[in-house]
Amino acid sequence: MTPRQRFLAAANLQPVDRPPIWLMRQAGRYLPEYRELKAQHDFVTMVRTPELAAEVTLQPLRRFPLDAAIIFSDILVIPEALGQGYHFRDQGGIGMDYLLDTKAKIEALDATKIAEKLKYVADALTLTRSKLGEDTALLGFCGSPWTLACYMVEGGSAKDFIKIKQLAWDQPELFEQLMQKLTDGIVEYLHMQIDAGADALQIFDSWGAICPATHYEAWSLRWIHHIINELKGRVPVILYAKGMGHKAADLMHTGAKIISLDWTMNLRRMRQSIGHGAAVQGNLDPVTLTTTPEITQREAQRVLDEAGKQPGFIFNLGHGMIPSAKIECVEALMEVVTGRKNA
Repeated sequence: MTPRQRFLAAANLQPVDRPPIWLMRQAGRYLPEYRELKAQHDFVTMVRTPELAAEVTLQPLRRFPLDAAIIFSDILVIPEALGQGYHFRDQGGIGMDYLLDTKAKIEALDATKIAEKLKYVADALTLTRSKLGEDTALLGFCGSPWTLACYMVEGGSAKDFIKIKQLAWDQPELFEQLMQKLTDGIVEYLHMQIDAGADALQIFDSWGAICPATHYEAWSLRWIHHIINELKGRVPVILYAKGMGHKAADLMHTGAKIISLDWTMNLRRMRQSIGHGAAVQGNLDPVTLTTTPEITQREAQRVLDEAGKQPGFIFNLGHGMIPSAKIECVEALMEVVTGRKNA
């Protein structure tokens, strides 16, 4: 099987010769070649420059026998396209260029011409596909409306994201207006990514776990369901909702074909409960890759054993790669999953 065939077969619950593997944030700061490029260009410039975004996307594929590339970008390109730019704070974390704190500011967000505004992402995908060839899967992604709204209303990274909950409770009509604009923008954006060559898409509901349980459906999942429904099954959709694996049945109701689990979930039990309703992706703890090759191989084998032989499993991390991950640990991981030593 080619890597692309392997990935798509697993996504569609079909038998494979071995589990496909890709890693969230596989392109990034743990790679010396990325750090070298980052010393010359800031993050946002790299995202907006198709040649640089394609180069970063391909860097891990040159080192490791990964089955899929995921385009180098950021979830916050959608708020930027709506009119609320973003940057990275000197002390760390994300900052939005202004606070989305009034009705007038929310009403001013413009969800039209998203594909035109984010053409640089489509160009990066097209360029990556031309360099990648046809044998490796290429993934696109976005943030969920809820997760994007958390950053937009809070003004950036935060510990508790209090303001988005206050908005949802205190001004439900204004909250709905914001979520509808985000949803409309994301639908257009994802269709654009598919048109540009994406074989599958991942939706990151990274802050789903801050929703009160009784509001998770109304505040987050129904918008994700609408997005997936509007994609008309063109490509498989992966849903990653950090901290929400216990809601797997609800996650599946969105129409996602693959449920990506964090490291807190027991993979064997989750596969039994999900059954043939969806493929499963996950869920090695990213911290494993900061330890030793021996520990990495042991933990990777444990994940494989828990996943079992049932079709529909994609090996991944339980969250994004962290900057202190070691190259030799990633190599050891790849050897366990693919059976190939790094060249």
